[in-house]
Amino acid sequence: MRILPLSRAEELPRWRRPEALLMLFAFIMPVAFATWSALLNNFVVEVAAFDGADIGLLHTVREIPGFLAVGVILVIMVMREQVVATTSLALLGVATALTAAFPSLGGLLLVTLLSSIGFHYYETVNQSLQLQWLPKDRAPAMLGTLLAVGSGATFLAYGAIVLTWETFDLSYGLVYGLAGGFTALAALVAHLAFPQFEAPHPQLKKMILRRRYWLYYCLQFMSGARRQIFVVFAGFMMVERYGLPVHQVTLLYMVTLAINMVSAPLVGRAVGRFGERAALLVEYGGLTTVFVLYAGLYLFDWGVWTAAGLFVVNNVFFALALAIKTYFQKIAAPGDIAPTAAVAFTINHIAAVFLPALLGLLWLASPVAVFAVAAGLAGTSFGLSLLVPRHPREGQETVLSRPLAIAE
Repeated sequence: MRILPLSRAEELPRWRRPEALLMLFAFIMPVAFATWSALLNNFVVEVAAFDGADIGLLHTVREIPGFLAVGVILVIMVMREQVVATTSLALLGVATALTAAFPSLGGLLLVTLLSSIGFHYYETVNQSLQLQWLPKDRAPAMLGTLLAVGSGATFLAYGAIVLTWETFDLSYGLVYGLAGGFTALAALVAHLAFPQFEAPHPQLKKMILRRRYWLYYCLQFMSGARRQIFVVFAGFMMVERYGLPVHQVTLLYMVTLAINMVSAPLVGRAVGRFGERAALLVEYGGLTTVFVLYAGLYLFDWGVWTAAGLFVVNNVFFALALAIKTYFQKIAAPGDIAPTAAVAFTINHIAAVFLPALLGLLWLASPVAVFAVAAGLAGTSFGLSLLVPRHPREGQETVLSRPLAIAE
């Protein structure tokens, strides 16, 4: 295994540099995950006969590995982060390929747990590698580009489903198998084709909680809680309430991804120009409005086109969440990035462990109440964003910080 200092990466051809590897990661992960997500709601309704409580339980189990992402700290004691990333991607791919072979609640809970371990451990170390490998002045724009690459991969996966699902009468097993197999094989290629890059700042390999990162932790917690409501119930609503078939649900995702492919690099540059505070305020103000309008769908029945429009707008606002990453990059000590990424991922998933199941039960009684909770969470995030400084840095983590004072 060749280990190469990051400072020498420019000696390599462009296709073997760290930025290229990050782009490859950004491309191959969504092929499996997006396919799993696109087919899931139809699969569990049509094949596994799920109701709202079942889908809530499934997503609760899916988020348990995210809650336990702090365990990555133990893993990186014996494996390099880059190896953890490729191994986790391979696990995600294999588990996705096997999904349709388990069309029952118990079977789906098991295979979902395995794919989730791969997904969440990959996401944890990938975020750490991004912040270690990308220079601060280029990070917002580059993160926007990576988001666009991921959106492009997802768009291709969705496009293949839309064009072939009805035309060739595809089965869930075939589509899950092809998508998961591609991700697993590509992860192996990524492991073999690139050297192991060594960042200049050794990472602490223990769990750390620093008082000066408290606002970052709070933003992560609220982000995870708010996102879960959308991920679990927005797509489920399109199938349960409006009866959209697989190809129409996938087409809706494609429209969203097409917009994100264009807007994500612009969002990254906007965060670099106007700062994390402005980006987060726009995101959370917009999401609060969107969730209020979601509740209005059930009160006033504005129709499927309004629901589809809100679905797309919601996803566009979520692109601004990259500002949380760059905010942390600016306030963090260099050696804190890997362990804090793991801790933050766990914090992000605290609510995800119990919210889907609890709100799944609430959904049976009142979908309006579920989206009202989401609006309240988004409003709280807006208030927290007011505490982000215009120019965050070590010692100036919040507007309440004493200048240049770095308190643990």
